[in-house]
Amino acid sequence: MSTSASSGGDAALFTTTAGAVQHDIASQGRPAELLSKAERFILGLRLMLALAALCLLIVAASIHFFLPAERGIADLVAGVAAALVAIPVFVEAWASLRHPSLHGITDRLVALALVAAWATGDLMTAAFLPIIMTIGHVLEERSMLGSHEAVKALRKLTDVESRRLKPDGTSEMVKSEDLRVGDLIELRAGERVPADGIVRKGRSSLDLASLTGESVPVEVHEGDQALAGAMNIDGLLQVELTRVGEESTIGKIIALMREAENAKPPVTRLLDRYAGQYMALVLLVAGGVWLISGNVPAMLAVLVASCPCALVLAAPATAVAAIAVAARHGILIKGSGFLEHLADVSSVIFDKTGTITTGDLHLAETRPAPGVSDAELRRVAASLGAGSNHPLSRAASGAVPASEHFELDDARELGGFGVTGTYQGTQVALGRADLFEKLGIAVPPAPNYNGPIAGVSSGERFLGWLLFLDRLRSSATDAVRDLKGLGIEHMVLLTGDRTAVANEVASQVGIDEVFAEMLPEQKMDRVMDEIKQGHRPMVVGDGINDSLALRAGAVGVAMGAQGANVALASADLALMTNDLRRLGTCIRLSRQCRKTIYVNVAIGLGFTFGLIVLSGAGVLGVEAPIIAALLHNLSTFLGLGNAGRLLLFDETEHTAEASAAA
Repeated sequence: MSTSASSGGDAALFTTTAGAVQHDIASQGRPAELLSKAERFILGLRLMLALAALCLLIVAASIHFFLPAERGIADLVAGVAAALVAIPVFVEAWASLRHPSLHGITDRLVALALVAAWATGDLMTAAFLPIIMTIGHVLEERSMLGSHEAVKALRKLTDVESRRLKPDGTSEMVKSEDLRVGDLIELRAGERVPADGIVRKGRSSLDLASLTGESVPVEVHEGDQALAGAMNIDGLLQVELTRVGEESTIGKIIALMREAENAKPPVTRLLDRYAGQYMALVLLVAGGVWLISGNVPAMLAVLVASCPCALVLAAPATAVAAIAVAARHGILIKGSGFLEHLADVSSVIFDKTGTITTGDLHLAETRPAPGVSDAELRRVAASLGAGSNHPLSRAASGAVPASEHFELDDARELGGFGVTGTYQGTQVALGRADLFEKLGIAVPPAPNYNGPIAGVSSGERFLGWLLFLDRLRSSATDAVRDLKGLGIEHMVLLTGDRTAVANEVASQVGIDEVFAEMLPEQKMDRVMDEIKQGHRPMVVGDGINDSLALRAGAVGVAMGAQGANVALASADLALMTNDLRRLGTCIRLSRQCRKTIYVNVAIGLGFTFGLIVLSGAGVLGVEAPIIAALLHNLSTFLGLGNAGRLLLFDETEHTAEASAAA
């Protein structure tokens, strides 16, 4: 965390150096710390100088009070104290001139106040003013770090040694940072998952409470996902790692925390754009106060009161707290859509398979074409399904033992259509009826069946139909009702499935508008139509065929527990559980986050404007600069405290039962 960026620039020391150190850490592939060693050292050094200056200032005040005849010695001691704290202030002020920003305004204003105090011979103020600002800055850093504790705890969950299996069957203990994608690890009861992966062998229960807020353990077996930080309760598992380090779920949350520190509400962005003009306005006001009243303390107070620290911290502190809360609820925030758009969502577009339904399909029945055996139909379908991550393909693949699958050449997935491949020079295909029309294969009428259906072909011969059984996600009806309670009445179901199936599912969950038998491009076009109609749609999906729609929506939400990687990459948010009621949690949290930011901006503007008026009017008296500095820091702490209240947001208990059922 850049020191000045996180504190609003309260004369933070050596920001550029610390930022470079963190960039080096990140570039080496290691998760960046919330506060680097260099920044902690600089912060400690700054605090040590401030405390030393404070001690000298106390000595100078004592000499001035008890030995008035030794005023020269008192001024000398006060001058040394002022010099100690002035050096870092001037260093940061110079750095802010080289890299202009709103953060640097505070550094420059404090430096100007110091110069003015020195010029007028007010050495006590010249020393005391930066001391107050430095101590305030350190306390602000601690307050910001307090908001990070929930996420720091997540990172500690993966700081473990793991048992990595070697090709020869032996194992070795390695640290989590030494793990690589593709490593196969063994997890015994009581051990934590060090990185995201797929269970390749074994069956067990995983405790996700510390990661997603689910109080009920989740049963996992071969093919299921294991998230970093989960606790293996009672079984022996072999897990193949798919995401490690910064790419893991926890690594992404930590990265998001750092990105959130750059979040800015509209008022802050406006000030940032006109930072130079704001600085000139402050100088004009301060100069006007001095020309009219000749009151130097009032002029210094105006400079201090104009520091925009509370405004700079309004959004970052709130965003950091919101991301920590979201992580506790099993919500991974991936983009700026959470702060900027989610609170304004006015419609929701759902995918069906794997989203409204569980997507945990199984083959219910086969309808072979005349002259085709059931075994041949199943085997060709299973061989094709093995090369796809679509729920229907997985179900087809699982219907036949892996040892009986054909080895296919040139297997490829056609998003929204199905899967094709080549076996012994003959093209085989698995997918919807449109796929076979595209391939020029005659297809008989599909069976009258209210469930997912797929066809299979070999060469120019249609082999038959596969009938699958899916079930409604238990949290879907409650989720739709919850969203309507939030004022979102317009909901749409988009699916590539048949119209009869889509209408039945929509009627069960309470969705009125249905668009069925849609290709990925058509889904995206439908989302764009929603936007043209004035809606701000939230798109919820899990598969490859949803990726275009997820990207097109105002906010894209991926079902992260089993969603395809391309869908996760296209979305702004990912649900680490399969509980759709988390959608309502997302919106409530976003609205609360926005309200908190607005309150913080009001606090910052109110204190800044009020202090400028009081300082310019001379109401604060001789000690105006000191009083202004104290009240300035008070406004910043009020904003941080208000942002900290967001950490009390908790809906984990309300959704625990639905999460377990899903």
